[in-house]
Amino acid sequence: MIDTLDTDVLVLGAGGAGLTAALHAADASPKLRVTVVVKGLLGRAGCTRMVQGGYNAVLTEPDSLDAHLLDTLAGGGWINDQELVWTLVTEAPGRVLELESRYGCLFDRTPAGRIHQKPFAGQSHDRTIHKGDLTGIEIMNRLTEQVLARPAIAALEECRAVELLLDDAGRAAGALLLDMRRGAFVAARARATLLAMGGGPTMYRVIACSADKSADGIALAYRAGLPLRDMEMVQFHPTGLVIPGSLMTGALLEEGLRGAGGHLRNGLGERFMSRYDAARMERSTRDLVSRASFVEVTEGRGTPNGGVWIDVSHLGADVVERNFRGMVRRCRDFGRDLARGPVEVGPTAHFLMGGVVIDPACRTAVEGLFAAGEDTGGVHGANRLGGNGVAESTVFGGLAGDTIAAFVAQRPAPRLDVARLAPAVDALGAPLGRAPGGDLYALQQRLRDVMWERAGLVRDAEGLQAALADIDRIEAGLETVGVTGDPALNTAWQDWLSLKNQVLAARLIARSALARQESRGAHYRRDFPSPAATPPVSVRVRRDGAAGPVVTIEPVAFTRAHPAPAAASHPVEVGD
Repeated sequence: MIDTLDTDVLVLGAGGAGLTAALHAADASPKLRVTVVVKGLLGRAGCTRMVQGGYNAVLTEPDSLDAHLLDTLAGGGWINDQELVWTLVTEAPGRVLELESRYGCLFDRTPAGRIHQKPFAGQSHDRTIHKGDLTGIEIMNRLTEQVLARPAIAALEECRAVELLLDDAGRAAGALLLDMRRGAFVAARARATLLAMGGGPTMYRVIACSADKSADGIALAYRAGLPLRDMEMVQFHPTGLVIPGSLMTGALLEEGLRGAGGHLRNGLGERFMSRYDAARMERSTRDLVSRASFVEVTEGRGTPNGGVWIDVSHLGADVVERNFRGMVRRCRDFGRDLARGPVEVGPTAHFLMGGVVIDPACRTAVEGLFAAGEDTGGVHGANRLGGNGVAESTVFGGLAGDTIAAFVAQRPAPRLDVARLAPAVDALGAPLGRAPGGDLYALQQRLRDVMWERAGLVRDAEGLQAALADIDRIEAGLETVGVTGDPALNTAWQDWLSLKNQVLAARLIARSALARQESRGAHYRRDFPSPAATPPVSVRVRRDGAAGPVVTIEPVAFTRAHPAPAAASHPVEVGD
């Protein structure tokens, strides 16, 4: 049996994008019924809460919107959607003020009373707004309070979307949900649906993102036939903790440490960034610093546990403890003293820059379906600048809520035959009906190892083809796995569903990486170690029925700025 639920606006995801969208939609039209679906607990799940560093926005001179635009494009290897970037940089200042004055966020301030902005890597000005090194917690706490204060917004906790629903005309009609507490399926009909589930490269061995992420939104969008872009662009953050034998390996020490003057040293004690970016040193972009650390280790200059050292002790223990108290506390939990000595770190899979193709109003190719946040591609291009992530979530979340409120005013409730969902329910519940067999967690570990070794920081055609062959075998192995127990609160079943989506996202990453025969941003091909001599392109992928992923190449539109002719790395012209 499939339960039913009717709502006006269905928000899939409850991070910064989802909650901001829900608030904007509810405030635009209080008569709307807004339903937020969260895989965990409201305000406690997802990646926005984990943001340590801050929020990029232009507030004062000499910084400018053009500077923020050009920093983002240069950092992104010039494959960004420039209209999305322009939307980000122009909307971010107003969204910061909204977070403070309307929703109650309190960001750090200067002695003069202005919002404090600190330096972050890859940026030409100090523009990163923050609340110590616990910025995400501040934003999520305040957004959650505001959502709870609005009767029009309902939250479905410990509930996950497992399929997007389309009506007979191919328009969005809601989503098939799984109430994990009861183990029951729910057909949620909605006049508009927002995909804001967050990406999360949890298909890699070492991760910094929330462990509850499994690229669900990417998988749902692909299966619904939406085009995706630049899925090969996976960000590896350079400073994840190295804690041998601990699940906390990969947890972030944020970029503010490098921005404040932290040093990176190899196992020989050398500040090795002088070999890779002598001008910016540790303040270089995440892609370059991560690869530099990787090279140091692979060439035998790593630390005893296969990492490098980050050292901020020269800034003074008082300064470090005052400005980075969250990270100091985290390190001390594992016997490391960040304020007084070096801490071992290494690259960690952090963020998916690729995702669903959207326009600046968050519309997708399917009428009635919108997307915002890490489920989307185009804003960050080939490399995300620290501080642009939570800005993207709240900027585009707010825009999505505004767009959706206007859209649903003109759209009647969709018609949907719930009986047609029976085959999908049967497929999703397949492991519950099989005899126990196969090793689910061995398959999970195998995927993580394959992606780390073959489709990670350094790639080549041979490794990517081997990864795709392994992904096929892992997917086939999943079809033999059976899980025991009742559907309600069945962790193994949920892990099976998550692994299905992770396998699909891994395939899209590897296929797209194979198609991009150059090195650009986070995507490094040892068999094509330089950017292509031709103009930058976007790699697109979409489902073609039983044929699987179809990959195409599209030129990038330089609507606001053009890269330098030689290396496509320095701007020479800015449009209006």
